Amino acid sequence: MKRLLFAVASACVAPAWASPQTVTLSVPGMTCAACPITVKTALSKVEGVSQVNVSFEKREAVVTFDNAKANPQKLTQATRDAGYPSSLKQ
Repeated sequence: MKRLLFAVASACVAPAWASPQTVTLSVPGMTCAACPITVKTALSKVEGVSQVNVSFEKREAVVTFDNAKANPQKLTQATRDAGYPSSLKQ
């Protein structure tokens, strides 16, 4: 019984070091109205990503993710693999 209780409690509690983080990526290669769909799809598939907003007009993506599961390097790799190289916007 103690093991079951511990297992349930452990599954419900997020690690103390995990926290949501939001970054903005510059994605200059978006050239048409369909490009943001591809970029959003690629970023949404990264484990830990909870929200993606892509702006064609600004050529950028705002991504919220769990920093225990993802990082900016994984995000830029995802866009690069989809054909849209990106960089962290300062």
